[in-house]
Amino acid sequence: MKESMSYKIFKTCNAVFLLCIVFITLYPFLNVVAQSFSSEAYINSGKVNLIPKGFNIDTYKTVVKDNMFWTNYKNTVVYTLVGTAISMFLSTIFAYALSKKRLMGRKFLTMFAVFTMFFNGGLIPNYVLINSLGFSNSMWALVIPGAISIYNMLIMKSFFENMPEELEEAAAIDGLSTYGILFRIILPLSKAVMATMVLFYAVGHWNSWFPAFLYLDQKEKFPVTIYLRNMIAAATGGTSAGATSADNLTQISANIKSVTMVLTILPILTIYPFVQKYFVSGIMLGSVKG
Repeated sequence: MKESMSYKIFKTCNAVFLLCIVFITLYPFLNVVAQSFSSEAYINSGKVNLIPKGFNIDTYKTVVKDNMFWTNYKNTVVYTLVGTAISMFLSTIFAYALSKKRLMGRKFLTMFAVFTMFFNGGLIPNYVLINSLGFSNSMWALVIPGAISIYNMLIMKSFFENMPEELEEAAAIDGLSTYGILFRIILPLSKAVMATMVLFYAVGHWNSWFPAFLYLDQKEKFPVTIYLRNMIAAATGGTSAGATSADNLTQISANIKSVTMVLTILPILTIYPFVQKYFVSGIMLGSVKG
């Protein structure tokens, strides 16, 4: 069919509008990347926009040459994988149980879970609890206390509630147990919401630094976020273990924030394209019911 003039104008305006949104969204990130490769003089004078000026990689060299950086980076990968696996397992079985209307005490458990979104024990009681459980200075202090995100669990619960009950009834007639139905029928049909939740949990664990700051004492167990935080503090404070000269230290202090942002977000940017196609559908399908 031949397109009308008004429809062509609409498509043109829509394309221009979306391109503007893309530019507004990408500009801050591209600016940060450009600053991470620019020299100290251009950064301090505010002349760096989208293209690096005075190309310089001293800060990158300082960071990647430090063995502690790679140790902490490995720790972050381990914490993210283990934490995401634990969070997905607990959230899935909790959400699936709450999605069943036949569950005794279902409303109470749901309200109890929602209550924890608004109230918690506080920093000091949490710290005392972690120490009393023997989790202090271990990975479990980072992955266990916040293992379940109630927001994510509620999205999964709504998604499971929208699954046809006939599927489970047919599987039960064929002899599958409750766990068999969940792992062999429900989860294979829930790839969209599962991929979305994996992304949410992985990003949360990857960017987390405050629990590690509280509960970890040994540098060898720090995640990379703590390493980069300490490097920012050292550079802005005037000392740095990686800097070998005053000029090098000045360069590091000028663009350390940009470098740390790039190094932190790079793995997430690598993973995101593989789960992006599930992202919107997972959120929309899980938000049909409250």
